[in-house]
Amino acid sequence: MSTVEPTATKRFSFMDILKAPLLIAIALIIALLLLGEYLSPGFASGQQILRLLIVAALMGIVAAGQNLVILGGREGIDLSVGGVVSLAAIIAGNLMGGENSGIVLAILGCLAAGAIVGAINGIGVTLLRIPPLVMTLGMLGVLQGLLVVIRNGIPSGRAAPGLSQFVTQPVFLGLPGIIWLWIVIGLAMAFLLGRTMLGYRIYAIGSNEQAAFMAGMPVKTTRILLFVLSGMFAAIAGICLLGYTGSSFANVGEQYMLPSIIAVVFGGTALSGGKGGYTGTMAGATLLTVLQSILTTVNIDESGRQMVFGATLLLLMLFYGRGKALRA
Repeated sequence: MSTVEPTATKRFSFMDILKAPLLIAIALIIALLLLGEYLSPGFASGQQILRLLIVAALMGIVAAGQNLVILGGREGIDLSVGGVVSLAAIIAGNLMGGENSGIVLAILGCLAAGAIVGAINGIGVTLLRIPPLVMTLGMLGVLQGLLVVIRNGIPSGRAAPGLSQFVTQPVFLGLPGIIWLWIVIGLAMAFLLGRTMLGYRIYAIGSNEQAAFMAGMPVKTTRILLFVLSGMFAAIAGICLLGYTGSSFANVGEQYMLPSIIAVVFGGTALSGGKGGYTGTMAGATLLTVLQSILTTVNIDESGRQMVFGATLLLLMLFYGRGKALRA
């Protein structure tokens, strides 16, 4: 008499959960929303969640470029994104001058500025062999000094009414334009990383740069392009930030430097490169925005929030930031 052996069932351990950062991010978002509702009734209301998504979109757009640079490996981190956001916001505000007729020129000017900064970063990293951390930190210092000299901390320029409406007012299905822009960026990033030759090269270079070079891939050109794209995404965020705030200060973009890195790592992208994607980064940006809102609700000041973000980044690196667990 034959016996049928039961099918083996897979047991999930705590480490299996740690290898699914997207699930962790989603669970924490829900938990934080419930916590926020408990601390401040109305925190998880529809209108409040919509406002949180607008802020998350700003961070998520910056993190898109950061995601690409980190995926490219060689401990790539772009610390200049905050300076580019500030620069773009000031350029956009002055080119618009509060008039819709200046929107197109402002967008083109900001994208060009972001691309130039990114190209300088990329050339410094690839051709001059300057470590990305040092190169982009130096660029951040240059941009900060330049903006202070130009504006001296005084608000500069005004957002066009059309831009402000795009960022803050519903344009389709009750959602503001910036959220739809973020969705489009998410779809474009998924297509780029999963369906194109450039995406294949990014993962290959991030996983093993020497092997990619021996296979004939344009390693240096690709890495420069990643920094260019990072600068352009930061510039887009700067334009949208201007539409959200109405005007711009010299240091308005500094708040996005560290959170953009945390969002990428929380989304499952290894700081060693070659592993991860943008979907998790979008969840990470949303999570950090909700966390920041809760910290504001309990009256923790900016310095306290930065301490929390720094500790969060260290904790994430301890678990899976460098990618060893994710590569198992």
